[in-house]
Amino acid sequence: MKSTLRISLKAGEKIFINGAVLRVDRKVALEFLNDVTFLLENHVLQPEEATTPLRQLYFIAQMILINPEGKEQSAAMFRKSITMLLTCFKNEEVLAELKRIDGLVSTGRAFDALKAIRGLYAIEDNILNNHEMPPTMVEQIRKEIAPWR
Repeated sequence: MKSTLRISLKAGEKIFINGAVLRVDRKVALEFLNDVTFLLENHVLQPEEATTPLRQLYFIAQMILINPEGKEQSAAMFRKSITMLLTCFKNEEVLAELKRIDGLVSTGRAFDALKAIRGLYAIEDNILNNHEMPPTMVEQIRKEIAPWR
């Protein structure tokens, strides 16, 4: 038997469940009795926030979860993006984690991939702030992903 999952939301909070967006008008607890794909509002990256290569990858991965109708298109863009990122980053920790993230998405674990991508933000910020990735590469990645934002 599957275990249940209970989530508490505050008044006005949104949750994305299987492609639907719900907003609650008062404090509420939701109990999921079966498998469900969801994202809490504070984990949803808005298009204008996808300003770095990893944040853009996060945005694409979240689209796999919150837009089931476009899942195949988002997955194809994710594959293209991760391949590009694997050639752009030189940091071994980032490269190893990107390979793991790729495996998570390809096995249907996009939610876990989002958490892993968020975990790389600090390293990416350091790389970009120290100019360890040429600005031309960052621009190339942005141009490739721009249509998705």
